[in-house]
Amino acid sequence: MILLQCVQLTKTFGAEPILSNIKLEVQSKDRVAIVGRNGAGKSTLLKIIAGKLSYNSGDIIIPKDVTMGYLAQDTGLESERSIWEEMLSVFEYLIKMEKELRSLETKMSDPTFINNESNYEKLLNEYDLLSETFKQKGGYQYEADIRGILSGLKFSDKDYSTKISTLSGGQKTRLALGKLLLTRPDLLILDEPTNHLDLETLAWLEQYLLHYEGAILIVSHDRYFLDKVTNIVYEISRTKATKFVGNYSYYLEEKAKRYELEMKQYEKQQEEIEKLQTFVQKNIVRASTTKRAQSRRKQLERMEKLDKPQGDEKSANFSFEIKKQTGNDVLRIEQLSGGYSPQETLFENLTLAINRSESIALLGPNGIGKSTLLKTITKEIEPLAGSIKYGSNVSIGYYDQEQAKLTSNKQVLYELWDEYPLTPEKEIRTILGNFLFSGEDVLKNVADLSGGEKARVALAKLMMLKSNFLILDEPTNHLDLDSKEILENALIDYPGTILFVSHDRYFVNRMATRVVEMTKEGFIDYIGDYDYYIMKKQENIEREQLKETKEKKSEQLEEQPNKQSFLQDKEAKRKERQRLRRLEEIEQNIEQLETSVSEKEEALCDPEIYQDHNRVSELNDEIEKLKKELDELMEEWTELEV
Repeated sequence: MILLQCVQLTKTFGAEPILSNIKLEVQSKDRVAIVGRNGAGKSTLLKIIAGKLSYNSGDIIIPKDVTMGYLAQDTGLESERSIWEEMLSVFEYLIKMEKELRSLETKMSDPTFINNESNYEKLLNEYDLLSETFKQKGGYQYEADIRGILSGLKFSDKDYSTKISTLSGGQKTRLALGKLLLTRPDLLILDEPTNHLDLETLAWLEQYLLHYEGAILIVSHDRYFLDKVTNIVYEISRTKATKFVGNYSYYLEEKAKRYELEMKQYEKQQEEIEKLQTFVQKNIVRASTTKRAQSRRKQLERMEKLDKPQGDEKSANFSFEIKKQTGNDVLRIEQLSGGYSPQETLFENLTLAINRSESIALLGPNGIGKSTLLKTITKEIEPLAGSIKYGSNVSIGYYDQEQAKLTSNKQVLYELWDEYPLTPEKEIRTILGNFLFSGEDVLKNVADLSGGEKARVALAKLMMLKSNFLILDEPTNHLDLDSKEILENALIDYPGTILFVSHDRYFVNRMATRVVEMTKEGFIDYIGDYDYYIMKKQENIEREQLKETKEKKSEQLEEQPNKQSFLQDKEAKRKERQRLRRLEEIEQNIEQLETSVSEKEEALCDPEIYQDHNRVSELNDEIEKLKKELDELMEEWTELEV
């Protein structure tokens, strides 16, 4: 069933086209990803589909009975209700139905109705019908569903009576996602749902969406997430949409193949056009060949000329350099405790050593204190206890996920130039050009920039520092998929040391030479990339489960030694009876097979059969087969007799 169709959809802002003749279709069970550069129009398209934004032309076709749920990027749930009350509001129709059922039950126990047979029968039928509807709509499990969603989104340790107005922005965003998931619309539209989710919650959301009964239309910059969840990709590029049937990795491969094929077709046609044009020019004026030249010219005019494939849009281009190399010891923290005050201590007694050229991913659940630790290392926050020692020649470059150091009232050009006044304007403009700020873009106020543009300004400033120790807090936030890849390549070639926090698993896997997991008990070190970290964590879980199983078995054996002995004795006797029965069965089969072999060997001596070569051959084959069966039975008999 088709849930959504966009037909020749067009959207402009002023005179600038954002979307042109977009064709998009979502059917039941589809998992559709919309990808493209920042500013390509992905979120605009979702807002148009969700009815939050108008469009200039085209049609959006949604069947009347199709329900649709939309979560905008970084949408926080604003409410004066408690967490539980807000989630419960999704099921108001079930709560109302439940009250009706209780009311009917009260009436059914009323002697007035019991004594009136027709009224009572009518009441019973009404109750049965409502009860069945209540059951089908999930009336007996909606509270369990709420608890499951809240647990998956990391609210299980939170008091459900907590007022939503007291929660952080990230928590409100997660609650908005949870409330939408509880509504279970036929078409779920999600714009960057993985923002503000830690790795464990991301894994939970992936599993939830994989088993989601409806269709999903999603915008995300998380490559692992897109690969796992989606099976159709629409790329928005240069205002157009192109469909690819497969996940994100397939889309990348197929896109490259299509471009290569289109370029070959274009080049082949250009060669053909050139040959035809040359022939026409040489032969049009000659009487003997002018007719053929005119025929070639008509062929040229009729030809449907291919446009040159445009390929990818312009990408950022940058690299990170260092002024001076550090010693081998870059950072040593010992017994470090940190937070914003002694009453708000987020971590205690942390010890960590970082050496030159390491690329360390700092992972852990939201709220554990990762960003606070980075700010403590960069001296933005004073440590509450312990020591931080920096190695020789260490110069730190810090990327703040909140981009708090960007001056909002400055133009982009002066955001860099004011910090590096001795650098020529041309060089500043060149650097900004490498980060996709060209022409009038450099005169935009920082306050007016999108999240992705601010991220590129922050990275440009970081690049100009030429620090030998980069500390990065969520550097891929707000970056599109292409910009993430450019950043990864720049950091892989970086000759310094890196400590970073990221929830982008693909980025962590490419970047990390070591993973440090931050827990309430301290650090756990994994010398490897993200895949190695996940593998080791799974091994540890399985080891713990095996240990628990062995302990339980040991306890059971200690508690019930007599019962265990009795069961073992009973099993041994059962196996002995099986052995004896099988021996008897084998002996009978052996006797039958020996008789058959003997009869067939006697038959071979019969002159009539002896002269029939075909029959002799058949008998010999049968004898061989019987003897083989005999050998196998004799071998089994010998084993059982021992």
